[in-house]
Amino acid sequence: MSKEKGKAGCLSILVRLAVGACVLIAALVLVLLTHTQIIVGAIQSLSAGTVKTTNTFEPEGEPMDAVRDNGQRIITEIAYADEYPNSFLDITYPDEDTSVRRPTLVYFHGGGFFGGSKSVGDPLASSDVTSLLDDLCAAGYNLVNVDYGLVPDCRFPVPVIQANQALAWCVAHAEEYGLDMGDVTIMGSSAGAIITSQLGALISNSEYASALGIEPALGLSQVRAIVIDDAPLVYDEFSLGTKILVGNYVRGTIFLSEDEVHLYDATHWVTPSYPPAVLLGSEYVNDMRHMDAALTEAGVAHELVDPLAERGLEMPHCFVASERVDEVARDAFERTLAFLEEQGV
Repeated sequence: MSKEKGKAGCLSILVRLAVGACVLIAALVLVLLTHTQIIVGAIQSLSAGTVKTTNTFEPEGEPMDAVRDNGQRIITEIAYADEYPNSFLDITYPDEDTSVRRPTLVYFHGGGFFGGSKSVGDPLASSDVTSLLDDLCAAGYNLVNVDYGLVPDCRFPVPVIQANQALAWCVAHAEEYGLDMGDVTIMGSSAGAIITSQLGALISNSEYASALGIEPALGLSQVRAIVIDDAPLVYDEFSLGTKILVGNYVRGTIFLSEDEVHLYDATHWVTPSYPPAVLLGSEYVNDMRHMDAALTEAGVAHELVDPLAERGLEMPHCFVASERVDEVARDAFERTLAFLEEQGV
């Protein structure tokens, strides 16, 4: 056999091996994208030492009722339901006196639906949300901080069901805990902002409530406003990483049906009755602009805080939580409070 034929044979073998390797890699990638919990589960395992990534029917810590160093009273680990895991909430008051009539702010943390909690916030955010919640409370709100179930046990719409259960609990126990449930602001960051946007649609659009099979715990007259802090909403425009997290949350795959995407994305369900809203855009500013367009078309009172358009600045995910140390975040915080005050008049 000539040298040329030998070289050609070797080259043919190498090509077949390369093609085989590419096919194997492509098949592996397809499996991972079709079964996204493999990826998300690995992330949960790696994050387990620093953030909450598990589901439990037990409280995260010992329940307490105490006055903190900043003078705010906090009551923790209150069970708001028992149907799904992580169904606990904390309530923080500006001071010891729970009899003072104040508006209620209900908050939902982020964490890609795989991690995070009311205690530690969002592992994907660049700043600690604790100071933000303390300052919202200090601005005169009784603050209800809600946990909800995580994947893979709790996929869409379970956290929305839990959010509604938490609101129902607050209504049922309003007198006991000094909560004004006739003047409610709902706020969420990242994953919690997705839930918040969906609650806005749930409360204002009976078709959406019917599609989710949820009876809203609040009526429109009870909701002052909602605050959507950097929610990824427009699935078809997501990066692959965001599709993996959100697709896993919805159905455990990035390959969602049109109906699933439509039900997930609250921009499709906005009506003129949607609650007044503050939109805070940074990593997901494109999604907040889509929501801005939907609210504008429906004639809903709202404000979009968009540092990229306003200042040419790319801000980190959920940047408003840095309001104590960053002037752009402080501006967003103050504009949010001003908008909420206007809606309360």
